[in-house]
Amino acid sequence: MTRIAITGNIASGKSTVQKLLENKGYKVLDTDEVSHELLTVKNSELFEAFRNYDVFENGDFSRFKVGQLIFSDETARKKIASIMHPQVAQEIEKFFAANSNEEFLFVGIPLLFESNMQNLFDKIIFVYTDDKIRLERLLRRNNYTVEHAKARIASQMPQEEKLKKSDFVINNNGSIDNLNNNISSILEQIRLM
Repeated sequence: MTRIAITGNIASGKSTVQKLLENKGYKVLDTDEVSHELLTVKNSELFEAFRNYDVFENGDFSRFKVGQLIFSDETARKKIASIMHPQVAQEIEKFFAANSNEEFLFVGIPLLFESNMQNLFDKIIFVYTDDKIRLERLLRRNNYTVEHAKARIASQMPQEEKLKKSDFVINNNGSIDNLNNNISSILEQIRLM
């Protein structure tokens, strides 16, 4: 079993890469989905840590409010990370254990380097997309203002730093066909290692 992380900055196309891998028959764990499942008042550690913050709506965490808080408050971002990152790591380990007979297992993990979870993986694939294209995608997809979209992009570790820490890079500036071909090429390279 080869454990492979798929990472990339906001609007780089990680989700598209994950879907293409699933279409090829591979198992993929999406840590964004894991995080959404963990973001619940049933998560007592998280609830206790944030009970005095304005992050609830109808008795449950509001993903929008939590996003606004961690984007604007460094202390809150560190607090939520200290609780959720170990919980996400546990879910990744469970995924690996439950699927140990697979040749390749993929985990989509946007904050791989920020959460310092590289040691969970054998290989790291970084999805790279030019900043200009990422900005256009964010504006189209999320209806952000230009200023907010640029601030979101600027809030993440620069792509160039992540490139240096990754084993493979998928350039996602082109078409879906190019992206699919890049994925197939990388899988072949990993098989030959």
